[in-house]
Amino acid sequence: MFGLGAGSIDAIITTLIGIGVVFLGGVAYVEWYNANVLYKIELAFAPGYNPALELANQPGRHGEVDEDGQRSYPKSNQHMKRKEQEILDSTMEGKEAGRYYLFAGPKGCGKTTMILDAMRKVNADGVTICDAHQDLEVFRLRLGKAINFEYYEDSQTGLFQRRDPREGGPRLDIERALNNLETVAIRRAARTGRPLVFVINDIHLFNNDDNGKQLIVQLQQRAERWAESGVVTMVFNTDDFWPCTVLRQMANRMQTFSIKDLTPNEAFESLKSLRADSIGAEKLESDEILATAADVTGGRLSYISKLARSRDIMQQAKKLKHVERAWILTNIGLIPNFDDDALNEASAYTQKWSSCSWLLLREFVRRRIAQEEAFREKMGAQSSVRTLPMLSIPHYECRRIMTRADFLDGLDSLNIISIDTNHEVWLDSMVTLKAAREIIVEDGFETMLENVLNRIDEIEILTRTREIAFSDSKSGDRVRVTIDKAG
Repeated sequence: MFGLGAGSIDAIITTLIGIGVVFLGGVAYVEWYNANVLYKIELAFAPGYNPALELANQPGRHGEVDEDGQRSYPKSNQHMKRKEQEILDSTMEGKEAGRYYLFAGPKGCGKTTMILDAMRKVNADGVTICDAHQDLEVFRLRLGKAINFEYYEDSQTGLFQRRDPREGGPRLDIERALNNLETVAIRRAARTGRPLVFVINDIHLFNNDDNGKQLIVQLQQRAERWAESGVVTMVFNTDDFWPCTVLRQMANRMQTFSIKDLTPNEAFESLKSLRADSIGAEKLESDEILATAADVTGGRLSYISKLARSRDIMQQAKKLKHVERAWILTNIGLIPNFDDDALNEASAYTQKWSSCSWLLLREFVRRRIAQEEAFREKMGAQSSVRTLPMLSIPHYECRRIMTRADFLDGLDSLNIISIDTNHEVWLDSMVTLKAAREIIVEDGFETMLENVLNRIDEIEILTRTREIAFSDSKSGDRVRVTIDKAG
């Protein structure tokens, strides 16, 4: 009818069959690939190998070498058990469905160690952890590694679709990853009856800007929905305070914990135990030396760990204070008679910021001295003040002391102060308090601080003063100036 020969009909049939095979093959491949994506994500929560846990289980076999060439003792494998460990253990076992958690505390107080210990107890069954990062592309890759998701970059489905899955940017990639994680979590919860646990570590490393805050909200929206359905329990961990303010705005099922330093007795017992494990009980120093060293740490676990494996424990304690003192002076050191241009620099380390910071540190030191004097009056002049707890000042009061509302976050990010979830401000550690106290009680400090404050006032007056010059005026000429305050 159409004048087609037998050869042409065969060619058409062959072409149609080929197209059909390609179409059906493409459909089958897409279905298989999508199923394989979910299967691989579920493998990330299987008991056994976990990248973060595997790294934590590989401690250094030799001690560290300091700048003097001395090698410290090997690090002890013991960890001080904190009261918050129980809730983390229960969470990792899948017994805390219906809520998600925020653990906030200063750097080195043991938050990540507690999380890894809890993961180790369940052999990472149903648990994974992802470290935050400032760059969204880097966080995207870390999230993909944590849940074993390749973002379709290993896919050949581009042959059967138009749009590139990567064209939306990292934020949409993160959303796709969370969508797939949700699908896996629903299936697994129906099969096992327990939620997955997803830990985002160090969320303070996200940028403190609109992009960083939007990412935290994006993660929190999932945490709220997953907690309500009981399929995933999310755990957030932060050193700084600003993520707490972001999370609190829409938190409904979030439970917060402020991780504090150990008490003086706990610090002493922990140092003694770790020291004995590192150097042997027969070489252990006297209790008086250990108590003095533990007092320097203020119960900070990272400092206790350093002292426990040091060759000379008292020398290491002095070094901690020296390093902290240098850090404070480097970041907020006062400069008397500083140059006029210093106030106009768009830098965090201006003298106005530094002077306001020292007003706060001075208040902490004054209150500590008053606390010690009151304690000695009550207990006797020879009583040891080692058992006195660290002082805190309410957040709103610190703003009044500093006369600025925007300077506290900078000190928090520099680990000079820490702010807990109850809006109480603390000096970052006992080492920080001792270093600041040494500086403040030195002769000439008050004079230097007053000099800087006066210099700031002088320069601010100059910046607000405008000089008006009149040309072609002669001696005896008069100029009438009218000030219109009504605008």
